Amino acid sequence: MHERIVAFVKALRAAGVRVSLAESLDSFNALEQLGISDRQLFHDALLATLVKDASQQAQFEELFPLFFGHGDAPMISGANGLSGLDPDELQQLRQEIAQLRERIRELMQRLMDGQNLTPEELAALARSSGINHIQSLNQRRWVERRMEQQMGLNEFKQALEALLKQLEEGGMDAAALAEIMQQMQGNAQAMRDQISQFVGSGLAERMSDDYNPQTGDDLQHRPFGSLSDADVQRMRQEVRRLAALLRSRAALRQKRDKAGQVDIKRTMRNNMRYDGVPMKLEYRKKQQKPKLVIICDISTSMRPVAEFMLRMIYELQDQVSKTHSFAFIANLHDITEQLNDSRADISVNDVLESIPPGYYNTDLGHSLDTFLHSHLSTVDWRTTVIIVGDGRNNFNNPRLESLQTIRRHAKRLIWFTPEDRWQWGTGDSDMQLYAPLCDRVHLVTNLAELTAAVDRLLAN
Repeated sequence: MHERIVAFVKALRAAGVRVSLAESLDSFNALEQLGISDRQLFHDALLATLVKDASQQAQFEELFPLFFGHGDAPMISGANGLSGLDPDELQQLRQEIAQLRERIRELMQRLMDGQNLTPEELAALARSSGINHIQSLNQRRWVERRMEQQMGLNEFKQALEALLKQLEEGGMDAAALAEIMQQMQGNAQAMRDQISQFVGSGLAERMSDDYNPQTGDDLQHRPFGSLSDADVQRMRQEVRRLAALLRSRAALRQKRDKAGQVDIKRTMRNNMRYDGVPMKLEYRKKQQKPKLVIICDISTSMRPVAEFMLRMIYELQDQVSKTHSFAFIANLHDITEQLNDSRADISVNDVLESIPPGYYNTDLGHSLDTFLHSHLSTVDWRTTVIIVGDGRNNFNNPRLESLQTIRRHAKRLIWFTPEDRWQWGTGDSDMQLYAPLCDRVHLVTNLAELTAAVDRLLAN
């Protein structure tokens, strides 16, 4: 247990909770006095000794069950859960399950018998679902959904309804049907909980193992998805500092261009008539400030990336000719005027509050189509269109033809995504279809990568 608590403390620190050595010792002293048999008392003792800031309690509550379990009940075995069925009804149930197709048949048989997934089965499912590539707890649900799909849980509801209908048509009474439904639904939820616990605890333990106190406060290289509320507040201040640095770099480039630089290749080519003697100097064209259109996915998973992107761009407005901004989840919203009304930090907060976050309702294709038909006038030959999103479309039509039309009207099309290439095309991702239509795709998983991408944007 001591090693488990030490790992838990390291995970808290990795999540941004400040835990001193003295506070860690306090937790051990408290547990020596109170013991660990009472789960609630154990929880309260760790909370009281390790967390001194109420704003960091959410990180504690998220990590605690991943290290010390939920205390949930396991699956109910068939012998205990279906005790109200007589032998003939049990035989009828088994026969109907045997008629189902292979994957869903195996799932329903397991749920009927109350057979938990073994650690080996969970590990194999997690590996094939890409858990080794996941960097933060914010991506936990993505792995869980893929594991559930492999087990067939995404088809469970329809399969159960069909099974109960077949049993009813076969003459089974209502009481037996209700007992079967309760058993199956309860065990399906227990399996989901088992998958969630395995994924969450695995990622939390990796956070603990990977935590390095020497780099623990390097916010610029910490994944957006792993930031605590306190980290986000510190990151907002860091964005202002980095924006000032980028502004200085951009201003220096502008100054250098105004002074004029000799274009060696053009000078040599145009002076061939003078036998290569540079009688007439040719200069590089002056760099023009970019004109931008930004289309941001602000669904729950993308919100941190979109927020810091908008903050940085609007801190750099003096280095941009014109910016039109749009945000979407299921529908596209023109947020240009909102962002222009006041300071960048206030404006971005107002925008995010006006469009509530949501999971699994993103419709990028519809938003691209709306932009094409209602806002294409904001794009011309000088415009760089930037899309900030993970390319996940909730299995909706990706509307590739809309993106192609937008690209033809723009100077260039750039995509900022927080997902690695190996994630493209998995689940509801259409990123592998969008990427070939872009001039460039930038991976932006943290502030350092976002800053480098924006600097390159201003330089070109």
